[in-house]
Amino acid sequence: MKQTFGWIVGTPIWLAILPAVLAQPAAPLKLTLKDAVALALKQNPQVILANLAVSGSREDRLLARSGLLPQVNGNLAETANRLNLATAIGFNFPGFPHHVGPFYVAQGGVKFEAPVFDLTLWHRYHSSEYGIDASRAQETAAQDDAILLVESQYLGCQRAAADVEADQTRVELAQALYDQALDLQKSGVGTGIDTLRANVQLQNEKQRLIEAHTQLETSLYGLARLLNIDPRQPVELADQVRFANDQVQLAETPPMPVEERVELAYGSRPELRQIAAEEGRAEMELRSATDQRLPKLSLNGMWLEQGLTPASAIPVYTYQASLDFPIFTGGRIGAQKAEADLAIRELKQREQDLRNRVAEEVKTAAAQMEAARHEIEVANLGVQLAKQEVVQARDRFQAGVANNIEVITAQDELARANDNQISAYYRYNQARADLAHATGRREDLYAH
Repeated sequence: MKQTFGWIVGTPIWLAILPAVLAQPAAPLKLTLKDAVALALKQNPQVILANLAVSGSREDRLLARSGLLPQVNGNLAETANRLNLATAIGFNFPGFPHHVGPFYVAQGGVKFEAPVFDLTLWHRYHSSEYGIDASRAQETAAQDDAILLVESQYLGCQRAAADVEADQTRVELAQALYDQALDLQKSGVGTGIDTLRANVQLQNEKQRLIEAHTQLETSLYGLARLLNIDPRQPVELADQVRFANDQVQLAETPPMPVEERVELAYGSRPELRQIAAEEGRAEMELRSATDQRLPKLSLNGMWLEQGLTPASAIPVYTYQASLDFPIFTGGRIGAQKAEADLAIRELKQREQDLRNRVAEEVKTAAAQMEAARHEIEVANLGVQLAKQEVVQARDRFQAGVANNIEVITAQDELARANDNQISAYYRYNQARADLAHATGRREDLYAH
């Protein structure tokens, strides 16, 4: 019994503690905005797919380049032959057999072919280089989109955290005002209705706090999803919340006239670089279709050791230079030229539309950032005034000059002022991120 008990208690004790170890929550992953962006560039599925597309474009270029280089193949063969003389020469010789063989032929050597002059192959190679440029621009665009999504989600989490902080402060204030009303009622100065109103306001503030906590949790879940993080890994914000403190230093974007920002965006936006690369590729396709009417010069041949047996093999070879040129293609070349020309015209229209959209995005983000900057000034003043209103209303209620309706009203005004302040800071930071994305200068977002 002791031996059995010892086995139960001693040997498998790790089986007893393993569930407790596994049940321990993982340490929270604290992320700054820069950390979140770096993680998105590493793990976001759309960015990974764009990286794979660039690799595929590089392989396409290698395939196109191989068409310009000589192709050499080795050959080893042994064949058995039996020929019908009548079908070979068209009649029979009297007294001769109707067939020859079977006999065996052994051979080994190399065969080659090489293009000497074929402009369509050159244009195809240059087209593949434009394809790499387009894929790289598309990769950059995917990175920028992922960054903007993560930035917006991170700012949303900061806003939710600021709401929690502000709501917690309002709960503490409501609790103090309720305690004050209760003390005044006990001392015979206040009334029951004043205490009841203060209690109702306290419960309302607690409900807002619960809602703010829920919003923060769901926002963090969304951030983890964008970053492709294990759902079991909790996430926390490492950057200081920049929405509820009226003394916070605003992160500034380097000043620049709007028209200069638009011109900067024209040269920086990856979508425009992608369009330019696609236009170059379409131009190469048009040249390739046009140059199909030109002659093509190529060399090919073979060198073999050939004989009825390996011992009797002797060198044999064939070298050939050929010049091919189209005479009648059934309208194929004309159709390919027209198709390439239509593709170029379509890309030109897309480029113009994209340039207009880029200009609109830059101007809109710049206007929203400037407006949010002024909103912050007004919101900060509103919070200061609302705090003063609460203090004065509380003093009047304490002195018995007024009931606590003024206090409740002042609390509501303070809550509204806090919400306005948080919204103003959020809109400013979001507009700043939008402007960095619109101009293609994401480094401006991390200038401070």
